[in-house]
This record gives sequence, C-alpha cells and structure tokens, in this order.
Amino acid sequence: MAIMGKPDVINARVTYRKVPIHILEKFTFKDLEAAYASFLNDRSVKECVILQTCNRVEVYVAIDNPDHEKIVELWAKNTGLSSDMFKDYLEFNMGKDVVLHLLKLASGLDSLVIGEDQILGQVKRAFDSAKKSRYAGQQLELLFDHAVKIGGKVRTSTGINKGTVSYGSMAVKLAEENLNGLNGKQIMLIGSGEAVSLVAKTLKKRKIDFMVTSRTFERAKSFAETAGGKPIAFEDALGMLKEIDALFVATTAPYYLIPFERADNAMRNRRKPMVIVDLSNPRTVEEKVSTIKGVKLINIDEVSSLVERNMKLRMKEVNDAKRIIEDGFYSVEARMKRLEAEPVVDTLFKKVHTIRERELGKALQMLDLDEEQKKVVEQLSHAIVEGILSNPMDMLRKASEDGDKELMKAVLKLFKYER
Repeated sequence: MAIMGKPDVINARVTYRKVPIHILEKFTFKDLEAAYASFLNDRSVKECVILQTCNRVEVYVAIDNPDHEKIVELWAKNTGLSSDMFKDYLEFNMGKDVVLHLLKLASGLDSLVIGEDQILGQVKRAFDSAKKSRYAGQQLELLFDHAVKIGGKVRTSTGINKGTVSYGSMAVKLAEENLNGLNGKQIMLIGSGEAVSLVAKTLKKRKIDFMVTSRTFERAKSFAETAGGKPIAFEDALGMLKEIDALFVATTAPYYLIPFERADNAMRNRRKPMVIVDLSNPRTVEEKVSTIKGVKLINIDEVSSLVERNMKLRMKEVNDAKRIIEDGFYSVEARMKRLEAEPVVDTLFKKVHTIRERELGKALQMLDLDEEQKKVVEQLSHAIVEGILSNPMDMLRKASEDGDKELMKAVLKLFKYER
C-alpha cells in the first residue's frame, strides 16, 4: 500500500483476445447500477468505472487493499457466473500497467482493429457516466481525463485511424460497391466469430438491418443480443438464399456451407444480383460459385490484400502513436503520484490555519483595533502561514511525484501527520 494511504488502481478485464464473442457476452453486467452498487458497497473500493463494448468488459477500481479474488467474487456475483469461469479469461493490471493499458486502449492500439475511432468515445462515455453518478472520483478522473486527451492527440497527430483495415468493414465496403449500397437490401451473416462480429459492427454502425445465423440457434441468438441482427435458425436461413442480396460467411465448417448446387438453385429465375463474401479460412463457399451468372464471389484473400495494404499504412503511424503515449504516460504517472501528497497538504494547511485562527483571536482580544486594522493583522497572519508552508508543501508534492519516500516520511514525521 502507498505510504500515505492513497488507494491502488486495478484493472480487471475480459476481452476478445482470450474470449470468443458468444462467451464474452456472459461476462457483461446486465444491470450496471446494481454492479456499481455491489463494487462500491465493499469498503475497500473507493472508486469504480465499468467499460463494456462488444469486444471487451473492463472494470477499473481505486481500492485500498488490492484483492484480485474480491474483484472476481463481485464480478461473478453480478453476472451469475462461477468464479472458475474467470480463470482462463480474466486479465489483471495494477498501478503503472493500468495507466499504460488505458492510454493504449483510448489510442486504439489495444483494439481488434488498430486505430479504430469508436473505442475513444466508448471510454469517454463510460467515465462520464460513472463520474455523473459519483462512482468515479479524483484518481480515476485524472486517469480517464488524460487517456481521452492522449487518445484524441494520437488520432489528430498521426494517421493511425486512416483507411479501412477491418476485415468486416472492408467486406461491407466491397459488398456496397457491387450492389450500389446496402440500404434496403436483404443481408445475412453466417457464423458467430470475430470476422462476423466485425461485419455486424459495421452494419449496425451504419444502421443497416441484417439477419444472422449459426449452426445452433442459441449461438445465433447470443450473438444477436451482443452484436445486433435478427437471429435465424440455420435450416431456415439456407432456405432463404433466393431472397438474399448480400451474404457474409465466416465459419470453421470442414465442408462447403454454400456448394455450387445450392447457390445455383438460389439464382434460378432471379433477376437481381447477389454478393457472397467468404471470410472463412479454409473457405466454406465453393469457388465454382463465382461462375454463376449474377453472383459476385469475394473471398478472404481479396479482402486480406486490401486490408493489409491499408494496415501497412497505419502501422507506419504506430511508432509515432507510441511516442505520444509514452510522453502521456509519464505525465499521468507524475500527476497520480502527486495526488498522494494532496491529502497531507490539505490536512497540514488546515491544522496550521486552526492554530493561526486561535492565536489571531487571542491577539485581537489584547489589541484595541478598528475593523480596517483587524483586516490588516488577519491578512498578515495568512501571509506568514503561506510563506512558511509554501516551500515545504511544494517539496512534499515533488517528493511524492519523484517517489522520494524517505523525504516524504521525514516530512510526515516532522509535522506529526496522522491519517
């Protein structure tokens, strides 16, 4: 624990890096207010911010006694999961690592798509909501304010968010180009993994309706609840191919989900074109489908080459982004260390001002002064206190910022500071 009792900052998270999207949904807090109340009812937890997106669920707390098991216990209680569910999926950070993680996250370096813009707004909204409800205080406010500023600076000072680099957004872009837009079109997604989630995210962002199916209806339903879309039973979905304008497929099926015969039957007596985007690896749409009149088949290799070209342009900007994050990290770290001294500074100033007021009162009773003269004497007492304490308190703040614990201990001992 810190020398003057400043709470430690912990980040616990479950993200796309370790968890498939249909499992990630289980870790979300359905009732955020109840979750906040549960965390903050624990006396050791002083502040809390919960961030939830389709690719991550993160909990940030300022806590007196860092206890990973306590965080897991509270999280499990609010999601109806067993603590064992967290063993393989949960990631923890403390102190400096939390600062660095949040700066990278807000800057788009921890996203599924490097440099994505949406996460910055999600971080800001999560904090603003927690602050408005007084779940977040001085420590997390400092951390999140700086993260949002650094995230904005990275985007305005680099080209890290330029160009389409998501497989999902690129797939949607190619389908749009071949169908002269997707609004009003019949769109279906087959699968429930990362690639399909990115397609769903792009469509949802553009307010384009779509259907989603998977080999089990429960998985399709779970996906739809998290990423959007209308869930359809797999058997029914395959029977609807005649009506579909854009089909996005991304599964791990060991066979062709869309063989030539099925696609050929769907296109008979049909006048409008169909775009099929196969993001599966290995492919689950038979290559021969591309020979069917009216069908435009786009495979993962075509999408990948365009994504990689744009990604290379973004990756050139990553080093510049990291330099901005590094500068921001040292600034945030120094400010957070400085916070450690503030309760002491406030207490000592109050203590000395109490003595000042007491002695001033005694002096004024002994002197026969008019109101103007009393004001002069009182101002003099303030000036003396400020003059004496100003340098030592600045030194205390600097010692806190520099991590000079010996000087901090000496100052505390000298002033007989007690929490």
